[in-house]
Amino acid sequence: MRKETNIFQNIDWTIVLIYLALVIFGWLNIYAAVYNENHKNIFDITQNYGKQLLWILLSFVLALVILIIDGKFYPAFSYPIYLISTILLLVVMVLAPEVKGAKAWLEFGTFKIQPSEFSKFATNMALAKYLSTLNIRIQDQKTKIFSIALISIPILFILLQNDTGSALVFFSFIFVLYREGLSGNILLLGFLIALLFILTLLIDKLFLIAILAGIAIIFFMVVRKNRNNIIIIVSGLLIASSFIYSVGYVFDHALEPHQKQRINVLLGKETDLKGAGYNVNQSKIAIGSGGFFGKGFLEGTQTKFAFVPEQSTDFIFCTIGEEWGFVGSLVTITLFMVLIVRIILISERQRSTYSRIYGYGVASIFFFHVMINIGMTLGLAPVIGIPLPFLSYGGSSLWSFTILLFIFIKLDSYRLMILR
Repeated sequence: MRKETNIFQNIDWTIVLIYLALVIFGWLNIYAAVYNENHKNIFDITQNYGKQLLWILLSFVLALVILIIDGKFYPAFSYPIYLISTILLLVVMVLAPEVKGAKAWLEFGTFKIQPSEFSKFATNMALAKYLSTLNIRIQDQKTKIFSIALISIPILFILLQNDTGSALVFFSFIFVLYREGLSGNILLLGFLIALLFILTLLIDKLFLIAILAGIAIIFFMVVRKNRNNIIIIVSGLLIASSFIYSVGYVFDHALEPHQKQRINVLLGKETDLKGAGYNVNQSKIAIGSGGFFGKGFLEGTQTKFAFVPEQSTDFIFCTIGEEWGFVGSLVTITLFMVLIVRIILISERQRSTYSRIYGYGVASIFFFHVMINIGMTLGLAPVIGIPLPFLSYGGSSLWSFTILLFIFIKLDSYRLMILR
């Protein structure tokens, strides 16, 4: 066991440099997204980019504090941190004002904080702590149930806040469970459910059931014709049919009109360029207009005239596409992919089970955010309102991603020790 004499000892500087590059690039693009002739000073704290600079500086302080704290603190206090984050989610439901239909923010004067963002790293810590406990195997039914419960509790509370986008991020933990030994059949089942969900919204229900019945008959003719196979095939067809009608009922009666409209626009069933499809349409125009090299910093017309709503937050990638072009977009995506792959590779070299599981959680959360956020701006994913890590405007998201990443950096610096 080594004795730590320098907090920067064994730090992975590649990850740190990527983090700094993304944060600074994000700040510049937030400046570009809300730039106008009356507020040219990039350090003006009355504007979003000035506030973002303050949050960036505070995130650097957070990162330093995380590196100073003993690495053994994080596995030791994983459950208390998870409990505190869960309590904050409950407090939000009671005390938070409603903003755009969601109760997700705690306000302290002019300062606002979004507890659901911090719940991501807290849940990751708790899941890593539980799965790294001695004699815990993901193949055991009890372990699966408890793991799902740890993930589901924050999902439930966040859904009750009417913040569906943030809740969906927690499903990325399925990749962590898969790495720890969860059957690949679960992932396949999830994919088939998602596919059936989409087909249900695109195809007439009776026609879709008829197709499934035909597939069932083909399976029955191919596999051995014994009693067990008949039961499995018939049961599968009945469950699928029930699911199809359940999806139809939920879509028609449980979803809000704007949610149904967004899904229909995404699936191509509706074309509403002035309503639900406006953001995505303007986003694609902005990105496409950037061409190969972009229009140049502060030269984006779609950006300058605010054609894309939420351009400094959920649609920050539009600014990148318009002003920095295909090259800038490719560099941004490459930085994210290098970061995620680097985290996975480093996770595999950990001697501590806790550190490995936590690392995979970090990679999964980043991957989900990047794929969905960029997919939103390109019209390839539903608009669910989640930020692009380190680039989108907002203190809560920046701090939570900073904490999430730098805890892993600290754990990796302790890789010569066992942190179970």
